[in-house]
Amino acid sequence: MATTCNETATNKRVILRDYVTGFPKESDLIFTDSTIDLKIPAGSKTVLVKNLYLSCDPYMRIRMGKPDPGTASLAQAYNPGEPIYGFSVSKVIDSGHPDFKKGDLIWGLVGWEEYSVITPDFSHSKIQHTDVPLSYYTGLLGMPGMTAYAGFYEICSPKKGETVFVSAASGAVGQLVGQFAKIMGCYVVGSAGSKEKVDLLKNKFGFDEAFNYKEEQDLSAALKRCFPEGIDIYFENVGGKMLDAVLLNMKLHGRIAVCGMISQYNLEDQEGVHNLATVLYKRVRIQGFVVSDYFDKHSKFLDFVLPYIRDGKITYVEDVVEGLENGPSALLGLFHGKNVGKQLIVVARE
Repeated sequence: MATTCNETATNKRVILRDYVTGFPKESDLIFTDSTIDLKIPAGSKTVLVKNLYLSCDPYMRIRMGKPDPGTASLAQAYNPGEPIYGFSVSKVIDSGHPDFKKGDLIWGLVGWEEYSVITPDFSHSKIQHTDVPLSYYTGLLGMPGMTAYAGFYEICSPKKGETVFVSAASGAVGQLVGQFAKIMGCYVVGSAGSKEKVDLLKNKFGFDEAFNYKEEQDLSAALKRCFPEGIDIYFENVGGKMLDAVLLNMKLHGRIAVCGMISQYNLEDQEGVHNLATVLYKRVRIQGFVVSDYFDKHSKFLDFVLPYIRDGKITYVEDVVEGLENGPSALLGLFHGKNVGKQLIVVARE
């Protein structure tokens, strides 16, 4: 990251080698150097930022595949030979944009690199509240937090006393959905893939019950054990066999918010769902959503969540990896359940 007298810097980057099929490998992502000018050209309305924290998120796997009209509205494909990109906390180094000045902290989409030149859009917001950890804007106060908030409150319309099931419950989104549900006075159960994560759900996040799906011979029976009267709300992060089992255990007029289907992202032939007739018999409402549709509610979300954070009523667990060079292994670890909590990468600490 050495600078020279003509105001340029080396810029480490993570490049997509080529479109990915099946499970991505570290060799699909190339760690390389380039150079970057540290001044924005006169008249430009772009912004030069130094990236501090990068977010690792499951949807990024969708972007690694070949362009697909079916997924384009959720995640436009990355371009081979260019940096992958995702949500980040960044600091403005130079700006030609009237809304951003040097020293501002922002969160939004950037390339996986040390420095990025961005054209601000709806995904970029100035960080106003710095009395909480900056890294939270990759998770709790950023895109995952907005995902949990929009999916649970806007789509599931929860009521006090209802029963809520969250899959992938210890991840960036799931841990928040569970805590929001407890705040609402709901009964909450989560599933995760290890004893450590199950303990986290029950002892750290306040879930009423949790189970390790890898240890269950019959997922439907596990859900029946936890929800003898059935499930009012399912926050879907997994898909596949878990969704099939949940459908058998939904209550009349249950609601399912489809946030993600991480079990399917690396399969060339995705698993079918066999219990869809239940949707008819039990009048279940299933709705998918994309968090960017709700970005206009970010200030409302902050007003809601910040007091809970400051009062210690919401906790957030992060899985922090130091160094951009370790970013590819951290990202790919999501698809093998290696992360505990929100996975993020520290590129620089200011």
